[in-house]
Amino acid sequence: MQRDPLASRREFLQLGLLGGVSIGLGGWPRAARAQQKVYATREGPARQVIQLFLPGGLAHQDSFDPKPHAPLEYRGETEAIPTAVDGLLFSRQLEQTAQVADRLTVCRAMTHDEAAHERGVHNVFTGYRPSPALVYPSMGSVVAHLLGGRGSLPPYVCIPSLPTTYAGPGYLSSSFAPFSVGGDPGARNFKVRDLDLPAGVDADRFARRRELLARVNAPFRERQRADAVGAMDAFYDQAYELLDSPEARAAFDLSKEPDKVRDAYGRDAAGQRLLLARRLAEAGVRWTTVTYGGWDHHDAIFPALRQQLPPLDRAFAALIRDLDERGLLASTLVLVTSEFGRTPRVNRTGGRDHWPKVFSTVLAGGGVKRGFVLGASDATASEPEEGALTVEDWATTIYNQVGIVADTELLAPGDRPVELVKDGKVRRELLA
Repeated sequence: MQRDPLASRREFLQLGLLGGVSIGLGGWPRAARAQQKVYATREGPARQVIQLFLPGGLAHQDSFDPKPHAPLEYRGETEAIPTAVDGLLFSRQLEQTAQVADRLTVCRAMTHDEAAHERGVHNVFTGYRPSPALVYPSMGSVVAHLLGGRGSLPPYVCIPSLPTTYAGPGYLSSSFAPFSVGGDPGARNFKVRDLDLPAGVDADRFARRRELLARVNAPFRERQRADAVGAMDAFYDQAYELLDSPEARAAFDLSKEPDKVRDAYGRDAAGQRLLLARRLAEAGVRWTTVTYGGWDHHDAIFPALRQQLPPLDRAFAALIRDLDERGLLASTLVLVTSEFGRTPRVNRTGGRDHWPKVFSTVLAGGGVKRGFVLGASDATASEPEEGALTVEDWATTIYNQVGIVADTELLAPGDRPVELVKDGKVRRELLA
């Protein structure tokens, strides 16, 4: 009796060799491809992207856009300090970042109108406002799909894990989902999941299993190579390469970093997560998303920021210096994102609430200007005063820098072509 090849694949997963990773069987309909707007991709100035996501909503007026002359009920306890750029002020808790401001671009008039966390998060990960009819793919997954990986490395990695479903592949196949490291690099016992063979499986046994699975599934692949099998094959190929590649395993190994470098970043969650991101960018991972902290400070915001900002400040400044000294900053686009800002006025419990009308985002490297400020908020950090930056323009500019035309269409369910970003434009004033 002939065995079902798909059942063999399921049994292979149950061996524990590749546990913890989901597999998608979805494929693209072929009929609608001729109707898509498709453009050639290129290798843009940003060969790698490191996205630092600060969930919850970082207060712009208590970080990158302080208002020292605003009334006390607006400026709160934040003290502003000068930076390496004349006239540019940061919060006192960003002292080291202030020293590398001449290598940053600060956008002080980012704006949208989604005040709920999940809706704001969807915006900054996909470039789209949420829709009840469609889950859009994250920019990292789009990059993975259109540009693919380099060598044996995954094209898209999340540290420490997938921060939200909106950071995933959306309507694309799950073969374009990120590889999650599955643990905190700042922990003493940190270990990247799925990079080691399970107990009792040595290299020879692993090779035999791989060869056996290939033989069992060969007829199945020949009959149904398109669509469903393509996603599964891509998953297995990537998993095999990670397990079988010393170079890929080394990229994830923080122990190879000198103690001096690890100390410069900080031996904590912020420092070691960003250090791992630098290692991955250096090795060739196209898109790495690092999630750090919780910034939803409705109460007692100033004591919280005094605790949370300094580790982030040290780690982020170290990342920028390290990339620059290694000659990697020009080819690595660094993004600091949060789903929105915080209310201009401090509330009755000493916190700030959700505020998407204006907030700050930071870019560095990857072909953007150095020591530049785009836009401004008004005197109380309530609304854009000039140079408003929409999420659509921001996302379109990022795609441009990695070598993708944002007007490109992908096929959503129902054979419907959907643009990567709708109605966005490249903000040329940001580019070097």
